[in-house]
Amino acid sequence: MASLRLAGKRELAQLNPFDFVVLMTLSNTVQNGIIGEDTSVTGAMIDAGSLLCVNYVMVRLLFGHERLDRLIEGDPDVLIEGGKIRPERLRAELITLPELVPAAHKQDFGGLDEIERAVMEPGGTLSFVGKKPRAEALQFHQIVERLDAIHRAIAEMRSGAGPQPAA
Repeated sequence: MASLRLAGKRELAQLNPFDFVVLMTLSNTVQNGIIGEDTSVTGAMIDAGSLLCVNYVMVRLLFGHERLDRLIEGDPDVLIEGGKIRPERLRAELITLPELVPAAHKQDFGGLDEIERAVMEPGGTLSFVGKKPRAEALQFHQIVERLDAIHRAIAEMRSGAGPQPAA
């Protein structure tokens, strides 16, 4: 765990396909060193360190070369555009509507009819953008409007231009 922490927060926060392969290989390497008959723990640690170093170099290399990163990681794929589901893109990503609906529910959408745009990110994350402002956004906007009205009323009272009390 300490070696993963030293490798960087990125390793723990977001796994891309290359990171996933490195992690699986790392677990197999360490397992063989611990329970294997002919592999030493020292050898397993050297192998694990080598894998982490290669991963570190690859991450740095890809960070500086956007085209190479896109080639390895892939591009985002738009699954819903303008509120219209793109079945050919769903087929290309091997996603069914019954799989897409729960993903939308996890992001607090009632259904796919509330979604303006859905994107499958290269790391496998689904991102949704709603058609209309969400209830929280509307409520926030209403509160801000009320606070502005109160602010204006206080300013009018302080300047003496506000409504005068009846005599």
